[in-house]
Amino acid sequence: MSQNRQRPKDVPSVATVSGKIDDVLAGIRVPDLPYPAGKLEPESVSDWRPLLISCWSEQRDERVTHLIRSVHLEWSARQVNAAYVADRIMDVFLKTSGLHPSLARRVARLRFYLAWRMDLEGKKAFSGPVLSWLDSLQEWRGWSDSGGRSSRVLLDQLDSLVIAVSASFESGSTDPVEAFCHQWQEESARRDAQAGKLRQRLLETEQGAAKQRKADQTARALVGRALQGRRLPMPIVRFILDYWQGLLKQSVWDAGLEGETFRHGSKLLEWLVWIGDPSLSDKDRNRLYHVGEQIGDRLLDVWKRVYNQALPADSLAGIEGVMVSRLRGETPELVDALPAAGGFQWDSSWLSFEVPTEQAFKPFEGQWFVEGEGGAEQRRYFYAFLTESAEILWTNGAGVKLGLQTWTDFQAALENEQIRPLPKLTPFGTVLAETVELLAGVCDKQRRQREQAAEAARLRAEELRREKEAAEARRRAEEAKREAELERQRQAAEEQRIADEKAEEARIRKEHTLLAEKQVDAIKLGGWIVVEPDETSDEPARLKLAVRINASRKLVFVDRLGLNRREFLEDALVEGIVEGRIRVLGTSAEFDDTLSRVVGRIRVGRN
Repeated sequence: MSQNRQRPKDVPSVATVSGKIDDVLAGIRVPDLPYPAGKLEPESVSDWRPLLISCWSEQRDERVTHLIRSVHLEWSARQVNAAYVADRIMDVFLKTSGLHPSLARRVARLRFYLAWRMDLEGKKAFSGPVLSWLDSLQEWRGWSDSGGRSSRVLLDQLDSLVIAVSASFESGSTDPVEAFCHQWQEESARRDAQAGKLRQRLLETEQGAAKQRKADQTARALVGRALQGRRLPMPIVRFILDYWQGLLKQSVWDAGLEGETFRHGSKLLEWLVWIGDPSLSDKDRNRLYHVGEQIGDRLLDVWKRVYNQALPADSLAGIEGVMVSRLRGETPELVDALPAAGGFQWDSSWLSFEVPTEQAFKPFEGQWFVEGEGGAEQRRYFYAFLTESAEILWTNGAGVKLGLQTWTDFQAALENEQIRPLPKLTPFGTVLAETVELLAGVCDKQRRQREQAAEAARLRAEELRREKEAAEARRRAEEAKREAELERQRQAAEEQRIADEKAEEARIRKEHTLLAEKQVDAIKLGGWIVVEPDETSDEPARLKLAVRINASRKLVFVDRLGLNRREFLEDALVEGIVEGRIRVLGTSAEFDDTLSRVVGRIRVGRN
């Protein structure tokens, strides 16, 4: 099953990781696990093998740490750590292996066996045969729990694993498990050779079938398109179905859609339909005579070029009878062409058939894909792209055909995420190395922490000083907090003052606006205003009210000569008076006096 292999580049050796396993088993401490209060005597340590055998025999998915917490027995620190390390390794394996969840779950139950062996012999629990076998499980990356024969093969082998591990528990020896691992590897080599031959035969068969399918479907599509919606004489329908469809199929098989015989055959099919359908050929009787004279010889010629033999003598009798009838001006008996074909099936897409470029499908060849989620997911291998029919040949891990899928359907499934590439697998050796490395780091950190705790008495004075500094820091922090609160209050008061000033300014402006509105309302025709200089003039402009348009609230002013007309809306004029850009003559003294009194009252009120 070489297509399934994903050899890790840097799988660590047993020696690389096993040296740290013993340190972890001896030194790590995990919160909430049932460690003994002190060091136990060997005779006081409970035997956990019966519990482990029971869980393994029942193939339970329970964690070993949950098991030892569920019974009130005395466990040694090494037993507890062995249970934790086995659980941790297998939990990571379940998440990252990339194997089918059902397969990964079966393998993860080895946690009971590994916990038992690590307690007894530490690093030797991961012997060479066991680690090699666990790494070789990547061969089954394409396995799915489909219920098929190839699926049952793996399940039967895993049933043998249950027997081998149980025998190891009973005998207290690892020999049955290692023997199982050796036998697995031998059978793996045999499976590789067998699957290779099977895949090659399958590819050759499917390539031929794809070519034949293309020829057949193209011929059917061409005939279906020609007969669709037509009423033709039955002899012509029978000739097309019994003879000409087969010729079209053979011409596609021989030379493809670009072949000369296929083009001639397609054209003659159109002429047969044209001759037989009076709605087409009655419009051009001269052409009907001409085609009728030649079509028999043309049919015979193309037939002989394709099959290298003559067309059966009686095959054209029906067509000739139709031609004679048509040339006499008679209308032969007509039937609906496709219903007369007897449930003729065809697909017009084969006529616009296009093969994608190699750059489009080549990256997917040799890749695994997944459909579904969890235990129901199914895996399939993109074994080959059949260019003749633009179809994908899907196989399983054993090289058995799972089915065919058109390229367009595959693209749609990818886009809709109905199918997705299989993520990269993580070998068990990598899982083991990374997990042990992480736990070794935790263990080393805990060791350093214990060393620091042993020096606590000597560092007590330093700790008191730090506590004093911490108290001082807290006092300073509290003082800073109080200062910050005072500053916040001051800031709030300042913001309130500014808000009050803005409100007062708004009130004053409102009063100014009311006064200005009264002034504007009081201007009579002939009343004068002065407009301060702006960007267009350097001198104040004295203007006289010439017109007041009440409907649009517009005032029209002119200068003393009646020229330089300027218009103001009442609102704009009020705004100009408030801002001091415009003064109303005649009442400005009264306005200034009133404004002075208002400002005076505001100042007195503030003081």
